Amino acid sequence: MITNRWTAVNRRGFLAAAAGAGVLLAATACGTGGGGGAAGGTTEALTVWFPGNSAPEIELVTKKLVPEFESANGAKVQVTFVDWAQMSPKLNAGFAGNSAPDVFGHGPAAAAGFAAAKRIEPLDARIAALPAADRTDLESYLAGGQVAGGQYLIPLGGNGVLVAYRKDLLAKAGVTEPVTWAEAAEAARKLTVRDGGAIQQAGLMLQSAKIQRVQSFQGLIGSEGGALLSEDGKKVTWNSPEGVKALEYFAGLHNGDDKVSDKLGLDFANQPAAQNPLATGKAAMVTATAGQVLQMVKAVPDLASKIGVLPPLKSADAKTFGGATTGLFVNADSAKKDLAWKFVEFMVSKGVNERYAETVGGLPVRASAAQGAYVTGQPLLKPFIDATPAYVGSPNVPAWVQVRDVLDKHLEEALAGKVTAQEALDNAAAEAGPLLAAQ
Repeated sequence: MITNRWTAVNRRGFLAAAAGAGVLLAATACGTGGGGGAAGGTTEALTVWFPGNSAPEIELVTKKLVPEFESANGAKVQVTFVDWAQMSPKLNAGFAGNSAPDVFGHGPAAAAGFAAAKRIEPLDARIAALPAADRTDLESYLAGGQVAGGQYLIPLGGNGVLVAYRKDLLAKAGVTEPVTWAEAAEAARKLTVRDGGAIQQAGLMLQSAKIQRVQSFQGLIGSEGGALLSEDGKKVTWNSPEGVKALEYFAGLHNGDDKVSDKLGLDFANQPAAQNPLATGKAAMVTATAGQVLQMVKAVPDLASKIGVLPPLKSADAKTFGGATTGLFVNADSAKKDLAWKFVEFMVSKGVNERYAETVGGLPVRASAAQGAYVTGQPLLKPFIDATPAYVGSPNVPAWVQVRDVLDKHLEEALAGKVTAQEALDNAAAEAGPLLAAQ
């Protein structure tokens, strides 16, 4: 993930920066209160930045949610959407020039770095002041925004990675739904279709493109009872026996005469949904997020009755990559912290957050949303909701992005069969250890 973001302090600066960064949209509206403005005068806008360039999300936030918030709070809100690739340089420039936004969105992997740099406001007191029912309702995903036990990020949504499968292809091969990773490998061998030496239908595909392979490995090592880092986040633990077993399993899917996939490194997660190997029938089982599954069904409606989603597969344990996704931070230097928190609270309020989750194709952060119209109207979401306790997210440590990239590089070598699992993990540990020590 990327690590930073920005805002403009006046309309001219905002528009110039937006044009240069390829920002898609800004929404402003007049209000009569909040922000310290004089009665009847102009109220300075609360500045909020969201990452990404999703047209449906932009439409919802700028045309519906922001006007609702402004009307309820007598405030003005200036929302800017910035492409993920531009977030880091723009935020760095904003912080350096004392012009960063009051509220900004980012991924959980950025939380520790922002906290260490004292760029973000601790939110523990704000959370403690919420009604007990709200705290309980939000509890499942709050951990994704915590650093050293303190709350800094309020997740806007969640997601998880599970194995999705084609019911028709499993039925054709006489294969039952696997419960363990070992059963999944055995099922994959039966489901793999070859024409000579070429695989025509992959039995099982784990996401293995850049960064995605770290997430896949994290789920596998978690299912073996292991972890990437020590509990305090200061030491590498991925080169444990559990890690070696997990990586040997992962690499074994792509190597040897009985390999079950020949699409190593294929970024099918970011391809058009209709081209996903599960949608085209080129794979019988793939790992996918809730959003990817819903996108496939939307792109190819006939798949709605053909796709199933497995509960988290287990070995020693049942864990999978997932948890909080993009969330909102409050700038530690904001002069409008109370209004900023009201906006954050609004975005995770019951009705609003369910609408937001439906638009972006993720999981609502509130547990009560499991009974809402969005989730109950999408049966394929239920396995992802039920799997929430099994989700493990990226470690919230300042050096994580660098450490993740080191691990990713060495995983790639092991998956390609260039080194053994133990060698890859030991080499990654040797390179990443100093990064953790320097935090």
